[in-house]
Amino acid sequence: MGLEIALLIVGILIIIVSIASFGVSIWLSLKYVKFNRRNSSSGMTGQEVARKILDANGLGHIKVKATGSLMFGNSYSHYFKKVRLRRFTRHEASLTSVGIGAQKASLAILDKDGDPDMKRRIRLVPIMTFGPFAFIPLVLIGVVLDLLIFNGSGIITLVLAGIGFLFYLYAVVLSVLTLKTEKKAQEIAYHVLKAQGIVNEEELANIKELFKLYNIQYVNDIILSTLELIFRALEIAYKIKNSD
Repeated sequence: MGLEIALLIVGILIIIVSIASFGVSIWLSLKYVKFNRRNSSSGMTGQEVARKILDANGLGHIKVKATGSLMFGNSYSHYFKKVRLRRFTRHEASLTSVGIGAQKASLAILDKDGDPDMKRRIRLVPIMTFGPFAFIPLVLIGVVLDLLIFNGSGIITLVLAGIGFLFYLYAVVLSVLTLKTEKKAQEIAYHVLKAQGIVNEEELANIKELFKLYNIQYVNDIILSTLELIFRALEIAYKIKNSD
């Protein structure tokens, strides 16, 4: 009975956090659009800002490319040596475009400087990206193997579910590491934008407001992932209990 109650409570918490996360996403989208309509005083586009920051830091080999990908979005890739900016903001001289261009270029600076958190993020990013998706396929493989080879004993399903759980746990831990590097890059971007006169104080405050919402959304996502991880663990415990 205790496991059933725990599953119910965690399930309710997942719903609550999901609703909160949806609300933050809407608010972030509104701010994104608002600041994408407000041009910076320098008149520079996000692509120009990213290129300027990269070149000033000896990173001329890093390309600034457009992306329409839902998976990558605005990002920096160590492996492909490029900063990716969304197509509909890349050539805008807006605060959104300038802020994001500066922040993603600043991730390349962290990479170049050998920031320890950034090095760990780069090394482990494949697990962080695909870890959460491993749980369900592993469970399905376990079910098929149990039915075909082990006469429905459920042992292989539980073992593979446990492995999937560990992947999920690893991905959650690495999400925290990613947030740390994103915030470090934001601080670098604020300094560069102000030092080089790309934005004024009011514009910098707007960019900080935008990134604060990004950080809140990221924290919400980490909390949601943690709750889902707990839910998976309770599911495994429930299956083990009922298999006895």
